Amino acid sequence: MNQHAIRAVRADEWQQVKELRIAALKDPVASIAFLESLAEAEAKPDSHWQDRAAGASHGRSVRQFIAEAPDGRWDGSVTVLIEEAGDSGIFGGAMALNQGHLVGVFVRPGQRGTGLIEALFEAALDWAWSLETPVLERVRLYVHERNDRAAACYRRMGFTPTGEVVPMPGDPSAKELEYAVPRPE
Repeated sequence: MNQHAIRAVRADEWQQVKELRIAALKDPVASIAFLESLAEAEAKPDSHWQDRAAGASHGRSVRQFIAEAPDGRWDGSVTVLIEEAGDSGIFGGAMALNQGHLVGVFVRPGQRGTGLIEALFEAALDWAWSLETPVLERVRLYVHERNDRAAACYRRMGFTPTGEVVPMPGDPSAKELEYAVPRPE
C-alpha cells in the first residue's frame, strides 16, 4: 500500500521543488515530456525556485501537489495552472473557457505503477473542482504524440483526446495532443 502523503508544496520548500524538477528532467523521456531542458533548469538562480515554490503554495492561480514518502523524500508531483476565459494559453491563443491545466507531471521510476500518479491527480483535480472563482469547466493537459506511456496513463484517469493538436515548442515537426476531463456533474 502506498504510504505517501499527498499535499500542496509549502512556500519554503524551494530546494525540494528544484531537486524534484531536476530529477524529472533527467528522466529518459524528459525531452518529450517537458518544455524545459535540464541545462535550462540547472542554470536558474535560487530566486527562481523560491518564487516557484511560493507561487505554487497558495492562492488560486497555481498549485503544485507532491507525493512525500515517510522518510521525507518527494517521489512525484503535478502542478495545476488556472486558465481563465480570455487569458492567453501556454501555447498561445485566448482561452474560450475557464479551465485547469496540468503540467509538470512526474513520478520517480521506482514509484511508477504504485498508484502514486492516481493519488496526485486526485488531489490536483479535487483542488481544481473546489475553486469557486473561477468555476472550471474542464481540466486539460498536453502529451507529446510519441509519449505513449503518459497518454495511456491519462486515459486511465478519464482524460480523453479533444482533437486539439499544437506544434511542440522548439520542434514544430512534433505535435502535442490535448487531453481533457470535463467537470463532474
